[in-house]
Amino acid sequence: MASFKFKNVYLNDYYTVVGPLEKNSHLRRLDLVMDDYYIGEKTFEQAEVKMQQLVIDNLIGKNNLAISDIDLLVGGDLTNQIAISNYSAKNYNIPFLGLYSACATFAESLIVASCMIDSGKIKKAISITSSHNLTAERQFRYPVEYGAPKPHTATFTTTGAVSTLLSKNYSKIRLESATIGVPVDLGVNDANNMGAAMAPAAASTIATHLAALKRDANYYDLILTGDLGCVGSEILKDYLETVYNMKLKKHLDAGCELYLDSQPTYAGGSGPACLPIVLFNKILLNKKYKKILIVATGALHSPTTVNQRGTIPSIAHAVSLEVE
Repeated sequence: MASFKFKNVYLNDYYTVVGPLEKNSHLRRLDLVMDDYYIGEKTFEQAEVKMQQLVIDNLIGKNNLAISDIDLLVGGDLTNQIAISNYSAKNYNIPFLGLYSACATFAESLIVASCMIDSGKIKKAISITSSHNLTAERQFRYPVEYGAPKPHTATFTTTGAVSTLLSKNYSKIRLESATIGVPVDLGVNDANNMGAAMAPAAASTIATHLAALKRDANYYDLILTGDLGCVGSEILKDYLETVYNMKLKKHLDAGCELYLDSQPTYAGGSGPACLPIVLFNKILLNKKYKKILIVATGALHSPTTVNQRGTIPSIAHAVSLEVE
């Protein structure tokens, strides 16, 4: 597992769009809100493409940039062959790297962009990710129209999109270091219990990051995991204590922090957009968090492998943020 520090890489700005359920959640600020799941498009997939375009266009416009100012567009989504990101990227004349780490894609995109900026290969990059509840549900489980029941361990795919602008230009958010995770598979094969599948990967990455950089968990004001949900978060804490002899006290999970208890979201939120919209629209608004370790988690399965009764390997990538 690779852990390394960055030199003078900054997150200059970000822009988010959230869905109808997310606008009435625990989020404290909102850039753009969808009133319905179609936002004027004919299909949910076309709506998700539009979501990505909205956050890219608004981020570029907000910072008075031209398309030619962006050296790299990097990111991905949950759909097969990251089709949403591909269809979005084709509308921009920007070099594009498509990524897939399931719900860990946001952190992966930050790492890839930051490495290229840190090396001097590029100057400005935009990272992009999104998820749409109704595109993801019918791909990985069942279309919601089927009315299929779910157990309490299931999570609810977040509808949202996020773009971030990274460069060496100074800002109040610095990307300090990162750890690239390794796939972990402990034999979980229940697609309705992603938290259990992903928790060991999160534990592995957290423990490795702290050991490699010679830190303990108290170095960070907050360790924010991606979308383990309320079931997976408890498994993570137990697993860290049992396997790594580590008690995680300053920890929140984005999947648990997003929705209200009254909302029908089972064990909490999930999806690539879950962690970043909670980070940008809630966590960063709390001034007490100066050192934040984000640990995005992803389940690396497919509908085919699950139907073949295969197990679900998972991964977690970590990025350390220093906030003024």
